[in-house]
Amino acid sequence: MPYHEAQEHVPGRLHRLFDDPYQAFGNDIPDRWSHLPRALQALLAPALETDSLRLRVVHGWENGDFDPRHLQHSDHALTCLDDMRQVLAAYTSARAEGRPSPCDSASLLAEPLEDAIRRAEAAGQPIDDATRHSPARWPAFTQGLYLYTLFKVYNRLTYGEDDDYRSTYCLTPQGEREIHEFHLEEGEFAVILPRDADPDVATLLVLHESQLEPMIQLLERCGIATTRR
Repeated sequence: MPYHEAQEHVPGRLHRLFDDPYQAFGNDIPDRWSHLPRALQALLAPALETDSLRLRVVHGWENGDFDPRHLQHSDHALTCLDDMRQVLAAYTSARAEGRPSPCDSASLLAEPLEDAIRRAEAAGQPIDDATRHSPARWPAFTQGLYLYTLFKVYNRLTYGEDDDYRSTYCLTPQGEREIHEFHLEEGEFAVILPRDADPDVATLLVLHESQLEPMIQLLERCGIATTRR
């Protein structure tokens, strides 16, 4: 059924593990260090077992910038923590040597946004500048809602968020996705995975480049992907 608001705070995989995932991970929760490993195991282990886990590192936005053209990323196969350490080393050396951070050619938001706008205009729906440049207005045209949903995820991973945990449903052109965001003292990241288990669809572990080292430490502490299969 079509909808025009992002479907956030919806039941997802972690609702099968916890009565209330929104009260499972905060600093004031006594059992948070038994909850976190269980949650990460549930979200990441199936993809690790089928070699379908990918690490997505985002960068490019800073000082409040949210221009889709400036958001960059690099995607990497992730089979164990050594893979993530290699990614961290690449980013660290680029920063130390004054080189650009690793960057894939594909655009996360700008090119899909332009394509969606072209399709809308070809179908007879004019898109004015205010809509084009205001993410909250993107749901007004077809495929705009999923782009707005992902925009908000990337924005929160870049600039932070007060909620410890957030579960979101997103209908993308590639199919239905669950998005699980964590904004914890130990690190901020999101896991994007197919709503129905499908080993042929990649699970994405998404984080800002500043969160690479904290994420390695968190996964190590939780016993996730510590050795190559």
